[in-house]
Amino acid sequence: MSIDRTPTDSSKPLQSLEEWEDFVKERYPVPGQPAQDTVRKPTVGFDPEKKTEEFRNYEADARPTVREFYRLNHLHQTYEFGLAKRREFLGLNRMSMGVWEAAEYLNNLVDDSDPDTDMSQLEHLLQTAEQLRLDGKPRWMILTGFVHDLGKILCLWGEPQWAVVGDTFPTGCAYSDKIVFPRFFEANPDFSDSRFQTANGVYEPGCGLDAVNLSWGHDEYIYNVCKDYLPIEGLYMLRYHSFYPWHREAQYDHLCNDQDRRLLAAVKDFNPYDLYTKSHSKPDSKALRPFYEDLIREYFPEKIRW
Repeated sequence: MSIDRTPTDSSKPLQSLEEWEDFVKERYPVPGQPAQDTVRKPTVGFDPEKKTEEFRNYEADARPTVREFYRLNHLHQTYEFGLAKRREFLGLNRMSMGVWEAAEYLNNLVDDSDPDTDMSQLEHLLQTAEQLRLDGKPRWMILTGFVHDLGKILCLWGEPQWAVVGDTFPTGCAYSDKIVFPRFFEANPDFSDSRFQTANGVYEPGCGLDAVNLSWGHDEYIYNVCKDYLPIEGLYMLRYHSFYPWHREAQYDHLCNDQDRRLLAAVKDFNPYDLYTKSHSKPDSKALRPFYEDLIREYFPEKIRW
């Protein structure tokens, strides 16, 4: 099959960032729930026995905007691109601000074309955190829910959507066919580089995910912002919540170490809160602010580097 290698000038194929999340919810529905039912309590677990062939063909049914988003993501997310973005952003020299301040700053990310919600980014973060709080999760996990999408501020610094959101995957080794839209990788320059197309690629077996360069995005960025402040379970939730080939498709275990396997359960525990807590019911950010400012002070200094 011929794959178009011509880049597009559009950095915003999605009408809103939530389009990607809606696609992921359809690809990984909760048993017994309609695929579009996003207003639910996420304590219902996933069915690990549900076979791939039982799902609809979501790639074929995906909106053209979502397909274009994944085409761009799989075309441009090379091993060298990820290294360059880590050099560009992980010095954390863009801004100095507090966590609540960063959430308010993220409100500048407005999707005027999204007809389905008028909710602010801060309110979306509070939805996730409040569901964790309602379910009696530890305070550090509630805070992890609050900060988990703050890495999307990369969009405010000129990064295209395909370099901020999307399912993450290892670069520098062979692509799993369980990654969504795997055929689009045929256009990626790494696809033709023999160094990157073995199971281990540039990595040693069992090297651990910390040594693996996943595709660049908001997960890796917010992990690095928070890595000195949250428990390791929370850091795994931040760094790998979009790594669906690992925590939902059971791929790349050959690169994992014992710590990764032990903490996989934490990522799986967090995933339903990431996907299934968003609704049209707005949390009262003014009323909730004192609780979250107190929680933030428990773990973070007044200002942190971004």
